[in-house]
Amino acid sequence: MTKKTVNHRHLLGAPVRDHIINEVRTYVDAAGKMGKIVSIAVDGTAEVEVYIRNQARMAARVGLDFDQQMWSRDITQDACKSRIQDMNDDPSVLGIIIQRPLPPHINIRSLQSAVHPLKDLEGMNPASIGNIIYSDIALVPCTAAASVEMIKATGLALPGLEVVMIGHSEIVGRPAAMMLMAEGATVTICHHMTRSVAMHSRRADVVLVAVGSPHLIGADMIKPGAVVIDIGINRIVTDEGTSHIVGDVDTAAVAEVAGWITPVPGGVGPVTVAVLMRNAKTAHMRQTQIGWRA
Repeated sequence: MTKKTVNHRHLLGAPVRDHIINEVRTYVDAAGKMGKIVSIAVDGTAEVEVYIRNQARMAARVGLDFDQQMWSRDITQDACKSRIQDMNDDPSVLGIIIQRPLPPHINIRSLQSAVHPLKDLEGMNPASIGNIIYSDIALVPCTAAASVEMIKATGLALPGLEVVMIGHSEIVGRPAAMMLMAEGATVTICHHMTRSVAMHSRRADVVLVAVGSPHLIGADMIKPGAVVIDIGINRIVTDEGTSHIVGDVDTAAVAEVAGWITPVPGGVGPVTVAVLMRNAKTAHMRQTQIGWRA
C-alpha cells in the first residue's frame, strides 16, 4: 500500500482491507477446500451479533465457510473447553473465534488457552502472544496487527521510527508495541500511571491510541506531520439524546497538525476483520506444513 490511501489527512481503512482481502481470496481460490471458521458466542449480545455478521460477510468474500455457534448462557466452563478441544481435533475446523463478552462465570483467558495455537485465528492463545517476542508475528491479535498495517499504508519505513503506544492492554497495546519492535521501530508505551503522556507523544513519529477515552488526544499532544492511529471506539450521547461513535482522538483538531490520521469509524476497524481472514490463511499454511492438511 502507498500514500494514495491518504485522503485529506485521513488514512482510510477500506483500501487496506481490500488489499488484504484480495490476497486472501487469491490464496483460497488456489488452495480449494480449506475447512471452516467456527465462531463461538455464549449468550451473545446485539453488539456481538454485529461483529459476527461482519466476520461472516468477510469470510464469504474470501470464500471461506463460516459456522456461527451460539451456546447457551448456562453452559459450564468445562463444557466450553471440552467443545473447543473437539474442534482442535476436528480436521474440518480451520480456525476458532471466541466472541466477547462472555458471561461472568466463563473465563475468557482459559478458553483462549484451550484453542490450539494453529487454530487460534484471534492470536490470543498465550503461545501466540509469546511468539511475538521472538518476532514471529504470523498469528497475532487482529486489532494490533490492523494498527500496524495502517502505519505501513502511509509508505513510511518502520525501522527506526519513534513510536508511542498509548494504552497497554493485552489485546491491543502490548502486542502492537511488540509487533512494532519486531519491525525495527523504537517504541514507548504509555499508560494510566505515565506522568506526562504529552511529553512522550509530542516527540513521536507515530502515535497509536487505544484507551477507551473519547477525544483524549488533542492537537497539542501531536508533533506536526506525525501519523496518528486511533484505535478507540467510544459511544457518546449528545444533549439531544442521539448517539454516535468517536475515537480516543479529537480527530478534527488533530487533523490540522497530523500528517496522517485514521478516522473513527472507518479507520482501523475495517482492517481488523480483514486481518482475521489473513490469520485464517496463515493457519491453513501452517497446518499444511506440519501435515494436518493435504
